[in-house]
Amino acid sequence: MALVNIKIEGRPYQVEEGLTILEACRSVGYRIPSLCTFNKGQCSKASCRVCLVSVKGARGLLASCVYPVNEGMEISISNIDAVEARRANVELLLSNHNMNCQQCDKNGHCELLEVAKIVGAREGMYQGEKTPTTFDNLAPSLVRDTSKCILCGRCIERCKDAQGIGILGFENRGFNTIVAPSGNRSFATSPCIQCGQCVNVCPTGALMENSEIHLIDKAFKEGKKVIVQTAPAVRAAIAEEFGAKIGTVGTGKMVAALHRLGFYRVFDTNFGADLTIMEEAYELLGRIKNGGVLPQITSCSPGWINYLEYYYPEVIPHVSSCKSPHEMVGAIIKSYYAKKHALDPKDIFVVSVMPCVAKKYEKDRPANRAVDGLKDVDAVITTRELAKMIKRAGIDWNYLPEEQFDDDLLGEYTGAGVIFGVTGGVMEAALRTAYFALTGKEYPAIEFKEVRNVALFKEASIDIDGKVIKIAAVSGMKNAKPLLEDVKDGKSPYHFIEIMGCPGGCINGGGQPYVHPNLLPNEEENILDTYMQKRASVLYSEDERKVLRQSHNNPDIKRLYEDYLGEPCSHLAHELLHTHYESHREKYPQVKK
Repeated sequence: MALVNIKIEGRPYQVEEGLTILEACRSVGYRIPSLCTFNKGQCSKASCRVCLVSVKGARGLLASCVYPVNEGMEISISNIDAVEARRANVELLLSNHNMNCQQCDKNGHCELLEVAKIVGAREGMYQGEKTPTTFDNLAPSLVRDTSKCILCGRCIERCKDAQGIGILGFENRGFNTIVAPSGNRSFATSPCIQCGQCVNVCPTGALMENSEIHLIDKAFKEGKKVIVQTAPAVRAAIAEEFGAKIGTVGTGKMVAALHRLGFYRVFDTNFGADLTIMEEAYELLGRIKNGGVLPQITSCSPGWINYLEYYYPEVIPHVSSCKSPHEMVGAIIKSYYAKKHALDPKDIFVVSVMPCVAKKYEKDRPANRAVDGLKDVDAVITTRELAKMIKRAGIDWNYLPEEQFDDDLLGEYTGAGVIFGVTGGVMEAALRTAYFALTGKEYPAIEFKEVRNVALFKEASIDIDGKVIKIAAVSGMKNAKPLLEDVKDGKSPYHFIEIMGCPGGCINGGGQPYVHPNLLPNEEENILDTYMQKRASVLYSEDERKVLRQSHNNPDIKRLYEDYLGEPCSHLAHELLHTHYESHREKYPQVKK
């Protein structure tokens, strides 16, 4: 690693060659104010001009986020011209900004407000006409409010980098410039997969999830039996909303909070993950034994399913027909559970707490109505929305005890269900059961180390009773595209492919707590490189602690099949637990792969 000698405020430092001034200064303990802290500075380069510094010999001030260091460079952050320019640029951003901070959902996580404090921005320094506003809340998952947009371009770059589709871009010119889908269309009328990765990187409240807390409030008022379930990835991040470090386990306190919020039952979506594995693993075995369409591709991620229907409908025959775990739980609650407890399904209101905003879209799919035309799931809230409900109720997280999920027909889950929340987890869980189904024996090592990391692409082979099964796991549609091209062209060497819409899997879902270093002062400097590993470790640790670690050994799952479903992939199982997909390409003929 080559080093260069520079000076910052007159002090000598050696820093890595090739770094920008912003990165170099951070590496030795200086934090230049900026609005491109997430994802290693992904933004529309130098657009906000908040990180200006003075460099000896340079003509004017330099944007530190794009200008590289070089040998002998002398940098001043505290130069009075740089200080005043940074302040003026933030004041200009504020002059065109909707200042309803009190009502903004991003309050407490707003990077614009944070940087305004740092630079000492003054109120009302620039006044006049504001850019015309677009407010779009038509899509089930996402809300776009251009009155809060600062044109940093981080959402544009994130969509291209994570998903490779570029739904968002700069529309119009000059004073009328906004960030929007092409033609300033709604997210609801564009081929957006509604993954929410744009929300995760937005520094203000310009992009947010479409909240469904009001639906839950209404259900409580109407006297419904409001039953809640929580996805595995939620426990790996919820504590961050209450000041805990990334990687803190939040399971017990989360359950205690849900009990105190008054839910009729508090279930774990891990039960649904175990159920999904039973259906998906036996579906895979059926394809292998009967010469079915291979590779089989997982179907748990609604962002990926949206991408499939928009961009790769030719691949639909390869995709498992299984619903995602929370939809399966909803269907079982309104059928099996309702019958066992003599409840009318119409009186049950199922809430899913998810790390994913695309689940809001998924619950509205017409095919996810297994019982009397009722939605399997009635409301979806994100990890962030659950934190809002807990805070709204005056519940002090730090005083909560550790409580267990309700054990009422659907209570038990295995370690296999827990690891669904990280990329590679669905594959590993399915292989544990597929190995047993093919050999009648448990896989001796239990853990499939080959797929145990948060790499965006990984592959492995496993010998099951003399048959080599080739597997791959990928997250983020940009990374999935080469695999899908091979599948479409009949060139794929794999038997089983796991695809997750969000890079890293559900632990990095669009509904998870925001991760921005300037708002996490107690975290280590390299948090952007490690936060997914830290959240993943929560799930892997819980898997290791569980006595039962294979879905087929879950006693509640066994009872469900014995008492109700019969066997995996039975006729009744297909009615309740399986779905179908269809091409959406004709809706958006401009879609290009």
